[in-house]
Amino acid sequence: MTHDPRALRNAFGAFMTGVTVVTTRSAAGEPIGFTANSFTSVSLDPPLLLVCLAKTSRNFDAVTGSTGFAVNILSEAQKDVSNTFARPVDDRFAAVSWRDGPHGSPIFADVSAWFDCSTHQVVEAGDHVILIGRVEAFEDNGLSGLGYARGGYFSPALSDKALLAGQDLPQVLGTVAERNGEVLLQEEPDGTLRLPSIELENGGDGVDALFDYLRDLCRLPVAPGLVYSIYEDTHSRRQHVIYRATLGEGDIVGAKLYPVDALPLERVADRATRDVLTRYAQESSLGNFGVYVGNQEKGRVHAQVARG
Repeated sequence: MTHDPRALRNAFGAFMTGVTVVTTRSAAGEPIGFTANSFTSVSLDPPLLLVCLAKTSRNFDAVTGSTGFAVNILSEAQKDVSNTFARPVDDRFAAVSWRDGPHGSPIFADVSAWFDCSTHQVVEAGDHVILIGRVEAFEDNGLSGLGYARGGYFSPALSDKALLAGQDLPQVLGTVAERNGEVLLQEEPDGTLRLPSIELENGGDGVDALFDYLRDLCRLPVAPGLVYSIYEDTHSRRQHVIYRATLGEGDIVGAKLYPVDALPLERVADRATRDVLTRYAQESSLGNFGVYVGNQEKGRVHAQVARG
């Protein structure tokens, strides 16, 4: 049985992970590193962990040929570090404060935790290898970690705090639902467009109700995503919570898809919704998403809701 690689990657992306930067030194002694979310603990006795590395990685020979490597678990404030080490930047290490760990691999400042390892085993695994490291030294700094799922960063602590701040307000739950580079919008009787949404007058958990509504609207499978925007409308005294979602294949009923790079914003009457869609288009082009927290006029985009 064959699988569409993109669809399989998206399905794997449903699993929420932490974000790490794996580091080592080349044969010439130069520090090298790459962003990875394929990390897990393996054993306490002996102390083992693993990360996965693509055979196509430009770091493949250096990492698999080294005597050790370090795993830096990024904190929620280190989204920029993740992005730097996920891209072909000339001097990645200039963007981060680091030092050599006790076993010789680079370890970063301000991470949630780090592990300096000797290479225990390299295991063949299809188009990747599994690097099993024996922990020689480690440190837990107690900071909240940076998460990653379905193409976006997230911080559970941030989302919970923002949601609790508006728990006494009536809520409007909406969704930016995408499929193959297009976003779903509903047309009002007057011809204006809006995001699919429901209202909750008495609070409570309406996330399931939102995605049930979206499934009924589209008559399609829906893969729920992470929180994308949390803001209070100070005029109507309502809290708006917008989630991301991915639509399955099939003909859509009750709404229409619009290209994310050519959204008809002039037909969207609500300014806050226009701002959400504009930001979504910008972040979609980069492949990195944040969560907006504030009100309909001003707020801040946080690391929110990497690649191996």
